[in-house]
Amino acid sequence: MEFTFSLAEIDLAAKKLLEAGLKQTVLFHAGMGAGKTTLIKALARQLGVNDITSSPTFSLVNEYETEDGKTVYHFDLYRLNTEEEAYDMGMDEYFYSGNMCFIEWPEKTPNLIPLDHSSVTIKILPDGRRHLILK
Repeated sequence: MEFTFSLAEIDLAAKKLLEAGLKQTVLFHAGMGAGKTTLIKALARQLGVNDITSSPTFSLVNEYETEDGKTVYHFDLYRLNTEEEAYDMGMDEYFYSGNMCFIEWPEKTPNLIPLDHSSVTIKILPDGRRHLILK
């Protein structure tokens, strides 16, 4: 699935992704500033998260609860130095917890990522819109 959207249409983009049937683990591939965190915030809203969401850049993972009591994990692995750091903190247990996991910078932990996952790639277009590819 592919589509293009503006940042003003971020909630619609999140809705489209969820309707497409995301796997439990979703990897986000994009450069710095492309809108990974913004899209994950929109996905969390669409899933019923009412808490304030933010980037877990320094904590590595944020945990949110949906209105119906489900857990959503949001990972930002940018600051990881080694895959071993992720393993030591039990990150693989989050990935196989049965809860939704949104992962920014997944290339930092290639051996911990579940084989069954969705992959979202975001590219910034010259006009500022984003082109999204879901695999």
